[in-house]
Amino acid sequence: MKFGYFNDEKKEYIIETPYTPLPWINYLGNEDFFSLISNTGGGYSFFRDAKLRRLTRYRYNSVPSDTGGRMYYIKDMDTLWSPSFKPLCTPLDSFLCHHGMGYTIFEASKNGLKSSLTCFVPIGDPCEINHLVLKNETSLEKQIEVVSAVEWCLWNAVDDNQNFQRNFNIGEVEIDGSTIYHKTEYRERRNHYAFFSVNRPITGFDTDREAFLGSFSSWDRPRAVFSGNSTDSIAHGWAPIASHRVNLTLQPFEEISLVYVLGYAELPDDEKWESTDVINKTPVKALLSKYQTKIQVEDALSILAQHWEKLLDKFYVESTDEKLDRMVNIWNQYQCMITFNLSRSASYYESGTGRGMGFRDSCQDILGFVHMIPELARQRILDIASIQLEDGSSYHQYQPLTKKGNADIGGNFNDDPLWLIACTQAYIKETGDDGILTELVPFNSIEGTEVALFEHLKRSIHFTIDHLGPHNLPLIGRADWNDCLNLNCFSMNPDESFQTTENSDGKVAESVFIAGMFLLYGKEYSELCHRFKDKAPFDAEEEISLIDKEIAKMEKAVLDHGWDGEWFLRAYDANGGKIGSSECKEGKIYIEPQGFCIMAGVGIKTGEAQRALNSVKQHLTTKYGTCLLWPCYSVYDRKLGEVSSYPKGYKENGSIFCHNNSWISIAEAIVGNADEAFDVYHRIAPAYNEEISEIRRVEPYVYCQTIAGQEAPTFGEGKNSWLTGTAAWTFVNVSQYLLGIRPNYDGLEIFPCLPESFKKVYIKRIFRDTEYRITIERGDHPSMSVDGEKICGYVVPYKQDKKICEVKLII
Repeated sequence: MKFGYFNDEKKEYIIETPYTPLPWINYLGNEDFFSLISNTGGGYSFFRDAKLRRLTRYRYNSVPSDTGGRMYYIKDMDTLWSPSFKPLCTPLDSFLCHHGMGYTIFEASKNGLKSSLTCFVPIGDPCEINHLVLKNETSLEKQIEVVSAVEWCLWNAVDDNQNFQRNFNIGEVEIDGSTIYHKTEYRERRNHYAFFSVNRPITGFDTDREAFLGSFSSWDRPRAVFSGNSTDSIAHGWAPIASHRVNLTLQPFEEISLVYVLGYAELPDDEKWESTDVINKTPVKALLSKYQTKIQVEDALSILAQHWEKLLDKFYVESTDEKLDRMVNIWNQYQCMITFNLSRSASYYESGTGRGMGFRDSCQDILGFVHMIPELARQRILDIASIQLEDGSSYHQYQPLTKKGNADIGGNFNDDPLWLIACTQAYIKETGDDGILTELVPFNSIEGTEVALFEHLKRSIHFTIDHLGPHNLPLIGRADWNDCLNLNCFSMNPDESFQTTENSDGKVAESVFIAGMFLLYGKEYSELCHRFKDKAPFDAEEEISLIDKEIAKMEKAVLDHGWDGEWFLRAYDANGGKIGSSECKEGKIYIEPQGFCIMAGVGIKTGEAQRALNSVKQHLTTKYGTCLLWPCYSVYDRKLGEVSSYPKGYKENGSIFCHNNSWISIAEAIVGNADEAFDVYHRIAPAYNEEISEIRRVEPYVYCQTIAGQEAPTFGEGKNSWLTGTAAWTFVNVSQYLLGIRPNYDGLEIFPCLPESFKKVYIKRIFRDTEYRITIERGDHPSMSVDGEKICGYVVPYKQDKKICEVKLII
């Protein structure tokens, strides 16, 4: 069952009903200011940090769900309705929600009055524009009242929901014409405030929530709207809001435009005030002057569209599979940009109050994003490296506002350090910028501890070497990629965190997955040392010799102690027992090591790789995707931790964890199984599952983190959409392995793995300012030509002065 449709030309998903299985959302913003917006207008906004600079409130556990956001009430005679359906939920004569690249448009109508509400964050300004256009489509004059409303969050989203004895006393606002300013705590330590404005004279306002709503009422029946009178309330403490009332007269077939701006302003401490207790509004007035007319708003929207066209133009495919083209050209890259900006910090499933930016998460996000805006990827790598500790370990997360490690979560997730090598080598391959290796970066964000990034990479690889267990496999620490495999926790107290509690010394439990990572990224690190010896602040030759020996020892350890007979083991627990083995009653096979060990090249020549993939297909693969483990755990096992705490088929206990489905697809491509590689890709790709939206439930245009697995009662149901490493890894998979366009140090490697059904594919790839126009065709005699001349091998050498390169590959 479908609830909408794709418009590939406009790069939109158009939702035809407000009654989607879950809120289907979009993200607005590209730089510092971000908003989430659902298909009924819900969501929230923040500046840089969803925890520390939250502008508007959102209630995750609210009933009904998705309450709040940007709220608009239209009164046409005795009929009240909302242009985004909520909060009034009045049945509409027509409704469409267009989710596009950085914008959302609601089109609705009721009783001959047509509305169009366009929401977006303009390039370069810290604000969200809401452009409401009303058209009278009748032959009679209409007297219309429009009331807006947003509810302010008191900046720190955690404190806002906890410290009520203080917060109910601190709310402060100012009103200046048609602009309402939220200046709570501005008199104290803050140098920033928020504002909500409309470009017309107002006939009333409210800034106190209870005055606006009235007693015993809520956002779907506010007294100020139903009574027809705003109260001109001034918030003093309690719950500050911003609401405007605008009265309009629309002649027959007349159209009127209203521009609302929700924004953020920050000032130097010595410029905070205009006069005593009156905030300096100069930057806001300058910003608002740019968005006063319909033409100005349309120009800003056009600039936003050009921005996305330029970003998405860097990788483009034309094939006979429109769903593949749709995902590659539009939605997968779009999601990669969003995940790069926000990591896992702010979605409809992550509150933005705890996680911040993940070390591992952000490193992986770069893999799918680096081709879009390499300079931002470069800065992110340096930011990530700066929260590494001197022993090579790192904080697991950091706050985007401060760029300092999150001490509440800490570190000791032993896969984290290796991901820094993964994103650094990907960046250098994409850009050729080896200068990043000599950039000075501190440890633990402490000034005076700076060393070259290359030294950080060395500390990363040596952390693994220095933390091996009884089988010479890497120690797992608190956890590896699977945060819920907590082998040193042993918790029986429901008030303890699985991921921050350790009741074991951590010197026994080992991870075969990290071993696969070490082999893959150890080889990449060795190549960095070989190619860029002159950049190394250490003896590169000595380092290469040591690392290559450690790689050989690790591969032997994996084959001797990490191979179970038909698949790779997952780990050894703190007692030295096997996890992910045929000897186990439950959790016999896990997906992660099967993908990563094969990606690292283990067992490809000797047959273990294919046998492992056969086992994956037999035990883990379902019609909706490949499950994380099988069979699911039916009882809690304190030796395993959180993974066994979930009901069967959900999250880490046997769901289809979409993130690592890409590793299996890549592994299938590496061994040459083109049909199965594409089948793995298809099973989780949103566009291929649009027809089962009533089962999948999440948005049919972006990836979700998990899908309920084969042992779950809701098999096939998606959860935790948008902010997931699935976005980056699926783009790496489809672009670099299935389509086979891989950047390397010397140029662009072209080695696709396509099923027989693909007879001809055209790909445009912008690589280091050169436009590669690549045609792949089937033929009797495989060959590759560049600008009409045949070349040996599969690498198109990079030439700095070349702007266009025509490539033809016969497979």
